[in-house]
Amino acid sequence: MPHHQVVKGISVDAETRCAHYHSSIDRIAIKFFCCQEYFPCFECHEAAGCGKPQVWPKEQFHEKAVLCGTCGHELSVNGYLACASTCPVCSSPFNPGCTLHRHLYFE
Repeated sequence: MPHHQVVKGISVDAETRCAHYHSSIDRIAIKFFCCQEYFPCFECHEAAGCGKPQVWPKEQFHEKAVLCGTCGHELSVNGYLACASTCPVCSSPFNPGCTLHRHLYFE
């Protein structure tokens, strides 16, 4: 495992892919604001999370909340939203389709 964070979910692999999102570019996990635990996706949080999903409020976008499954770098919400779907440390591509679900994680 390239990182040392616990990532909860269904069939989570070493780069944070899960049963729901498992393409080669699905390699981030999101720390859910409600429980402060990492999950690969909202569906994994729904299945194995706290049961009380809350999005990150804008005033806390400076907090680390996104994990690169390749190198383990933790990005702030602001850093993730500005990274153009590429890890700023290891240059691994992130799935740009994740932006379709942004409203499920961030205010």
